[in-house]
Amino acid sequence: MRIVHVAEPFVSGVATFVRSLVEGMQEDTHVIVHGERPQVMVPEKVMQDFPKGNVRFIRWRSAQREIRPIRDLHAFVELYVILRRLKKNPGVDAVHLHSSKSGFIGRLACWAAGIRQVVYTPNGAPFLWGSGFSRFLFRQLERIASAFGGQVVCCSPSEHIAYRAIGINAACINNGVPVRKRKEAMINTSSCFRVVTCGRIIGQKNPALFNEIAAYFEDIPGIEFVWVGDGPDRSLLTAKNIQVTGWLSCRSTQGYLSMASVYLSTSNFEGMPFAVLEALVLKKTVLLKDCVGNRDIVMKGTNGDLFQTAGTAILKILRYHNNREMLSIMGEYSQRHCEREFDLTNMSSAYRHLYVSKNQ
Repeated sequence: MRIVHVAEPFVSGVATFVRSLVEGMQEDTHVIVHGERPQVMVPEKVMQDFPKGNVRFIRWRSAQREIRPIRDLHAFVELYVILRRLKKNPGVDAVHLHSSKSGFIGRLACWAAGIRQVVYTPNGAPFLWGSGFSRFLFRQLERIASAFGGQVVCCSPSEHIAYRAIGINAACINNGVPVRKRKEAMINTSSCFRVVTCGRIIGQKNPALFNEIAAYFEDIPGIEFVWVGDGPDRSLLTAKNIQVTGWLSCRSTQGYLSMASVYLSTSNFEGMPFAVLEALVLKKTVLLKDCVGNRDIVMKGTNGDLFQTAGTAILKILRYHNNREMLSIMGEYSQRHCEREFDLTNMSSAYRHLYVSKNQ
């Protein structure tokens, strides 16, 4: 099969998701039409982590994050031209759109190009957070785009419920990671208790809440917080016990996750975060803010916990710190849960079956 992926934010979780599909379907050919966010990470560095041989990259020059009608019109025309060319030679079996901006422009461009084999994965419903006006706007944009066709596929049960609640007939395929390749986890044998998170430092990830939690432990020796990533809201991480690593390679990120005692997510909403799934594979206890996407990962009290407030998260961290022997037991449950529910093999198989069905 020849699958075209369209990704405006070719960084972070979206890039990880596309890479996972490429890794899971190496017998197929993948064409990745991508935007750029060089202030986050240059695309050449993102491409280095992709398998070689079955993937081709095409730059989508006009794509950008913000809603700007003139620039978005240019992005639509450019994408339409790319898709028409790919459809004509050598052909397209399916187009997979990633993220809300790609999902909106991509569905219009596919409709105009006469491509009906379209799948759209939001990886984080855009109407779940922000001002009342922005939530209303994104709900309407999602409804308008859905009228142009394409199968919406949510990556977590709670995201699926959110889309169905606004009248969009979505399907659900859980995100997945390669569990069997990473069964052997490194254990944090040092005396330092590390609380780790990964991702862009932006409002959606709620760095202010992360900082509030970390600040409580500033004067407690042996407890440190690590944010793997970077972003425009880095200045909100002011607690002296927080280390911000900047953007790292996949291998280096894996190293920080492996040495974590607990994985912490303070996100306001998620699709289904790959960093948390990686933490499960590596036998980590997870402490996640109760939100769409996160709540589908935690088996309460078994592999971790959910929280709503900084105070609750602080109490949970104190409990983990004072009962470290429980972390290894919870970590075993994390890995088993990931293998059962979030394995890359299952995700790739489900998406390939969906691509095939779109051609019938």
